Amino acid sequence: MADLKDTKETQLLYRQSVWTRVTHWVWAVTLFFMVTSGLQIFNAHPILYLGRQSGFGDKQYLGPQAGYGSKQFDNTVLDIHAEMHDGRIVGVTSILGHDFDTTGLLGKSGSKDQPVYQAFPEWATIPSYYDLATGRVIHFFFAWILVPTWFVWLFASLINGHFWHDIVPRLRDFRLLPRDIVSHLRLKFPHRRSYNVLQKLSYAVILILVIPGMIATGLTMSPGVDLAWPWLLDVFGGRQTARLLHFCGMLVIVLFFVVHIIMVIAAGPINEMRSMITGWYRSDQPEPTSGEA
Repeated sequence: MADLKDTKETQLLYRQSVWTRVTHWVWAVTLFFMVTSGLQIFNAHPILYLGRQSGFGDKQYLGPQAGYGSKQFDNTVLDIHAEMHDGRIVGVTSILGHDFDTTGLLGKSGSKDQPVYQAFPEWATIPSYYDLATGRVIHFFFAWILVPTWFVWLFASLINGHFWHDIVPRLRDFRLLPRDIVSHLRLKFPHRRSYNVLQKLSYAVILILVIPGMIATGLTMSPGVDLAWPWLLDVFGGRQTARLLHFCGMLVIVLFFVVHIIMVIAAGPINEMRSMITGWYRSDQPEPTSGEA
């Protein structure tokens, strides 16, 4: 099969391999269920801490060693809850001790007649109603799909060159960064076989840093894994810090998804979708030479 079909004004290029396309759509489904079930799990204890253990605010705890005495500490980073304000219940999101009224979205959602008092609203979780056990089953089921899919993508991408050509930015790519930023701000997206530097940077962050980081922090939150690999607790500074990083990774993935969809629509959804379904991509510009790049 030829890699290039010529037309009068454009070139139809074979851009995405079957491995890239299959793993892309598996991730799309898997990450959807993992994020929504993860929010269901988070609702069981919607507080994030920094460190090896959860703090108790102004409560006291007994130190691990005799004679250590009692100590007051609060290592809370994020706290989503509902509380009473001026005779009414409101949703509150506390970030590093600063409170924000998030009624209707976080802490308190639902209708006026049927309010829901939980961190994330029912429409954002799977199951939609509160069910921690089912949320955990769904989350771990798709985790077992996510991990091997990432390894399949990594192996295939290293073999076919996709990893080095399209994911890892080269030094010469960064010279084009100002031009690509201006093009994106002007909503002008040249259609080429190669990814631009902003695409490479975003894909590298997600595929090389965030997804492996999510896998590692997820394992660190497991007491059984910690028993077998206690060094994970040292790497991430404790189970609570791992949970915080896991949550932050989820936010990065959601942000990436939103920006990704916007860019697909802005760049031409038919051409972009055809590329990820059939592999063929219509390019309106010739590939730059090494001197141009």
